[in-house]
Amino acid sequence: MPEAPETPAAPAIPEGHRELISDLSGIVSDYPYADPEPTLRVLVGDAADAVARLDTPEGRRERAGYTVLLHATCWYAAARIFDKSLHTSYAETLERIRDTLDPAACPCPADIAHPENLDPEYAVEVGVSLLSEGGRAAFIEDYGIEAEELTVLDCDGYLAELADTAAGHMREAYRENFGSPDVSHLDAEFVREDGTIDIGSVQASIARTWEHNTGPVALWSTRRWLSGRFREEERLGLFLCLWMGTVQTYEGLPPSYARELKAAVRTVDLDATCDHPKHPWSVAARSTDTRRRAVLHLYAPQDQPETPVPAELSARELWECPVQYAELAHEALRDIEGWRTMRGGADEDWDE
Repeated sequence: MPEAPETPAAPAIPEGHRELISDLSGIVSDYPYADPEPTLRVLVGDAADAVARLDTPEGRRERAGYTVLLHATCWYAAARIFDKSLHTSYAETLERIRDTLDPAACPCPADIAHPENLDPEYAVEVGVSLLSEGGRAAFIEDYGIEAEELTVLDCDGYLAELADTAAGHMREAYRENFGSPDVSHLDAEFVREDGTIDIGSVQASIARTWEHNTGPVALWSTRRWLSGRFREEERLGLFLCLWMGTVQTYEGLPPSYARELKAAVRTVDLDATCDHPKHPWSVAARSTDTRRRAVLHLYAPQDQPETPVPAELSARELWECPVQYAELAHEALRDIEGWRTMRGGADEDWDE
């Protein structure tokens, strides 16, 4: 009996690349399975190695894959991992890739546009698939596309767009995370014409969480505190604003913020003692809503005539007690230390 002809093996992505898709998909969806920092450090290192192999078909193929992957993951590296060397590695590798590309060399047919706004998890699958011939073939088969449609992802013009965008994002993130963010524009919102601080406006800004401005508000309050440009009657309200901006930033702030926040809370007497059995903030701090209502009652009673603080704890003496300041400061310092543990980076980045 004649032997049956062999069936060609289906195209397959390398096994290690399947694991890479899984690891990077978890990262870009913000639910990482693998430890993000070493995973992304290996990724950017592999991308840098690929640039050194551009005189080979393998290197040119990998350049496309790694450019897509660095673009897909750069937001996480910028926003979730506060490590100077990782930020620098991303930016420098992307810039090296960009130097090898000619944006004017775009052979794409007029009827095939460069992809825009790829879903991050899909971009991870695309990028890893581009790294190998087997991955490319499997991707074409899985998605039922023509091979010509995949060539757009090798286009110099398209890859240059991705590299420019991602490198610019990482450079800007470096300045924001490790430099000295400018929050002076908030003066116009928080300082009245007579120079007094509008605590109600600060509180309103903190409450607008959808604007992701809690960190800048905390930093503005911190700098105002450290500068001493406030009246004695504003001291408590300003400290409560910087405290709220700190402890309500649940995902953590970068080192550029943490250094100044620590300096501010350490200006109070951390070892203060008193005979009071309880202080007002122990009641007001039960939720973000009660915190805000308590501060507004103190500084904008026309907007918040009632207070969540019971009458027996409402005396200004209790509000201004050094022990209450110390309790708030210790909690803020614990949160800031938690950011360091959660987001990584070198100790000197957080303490310098």
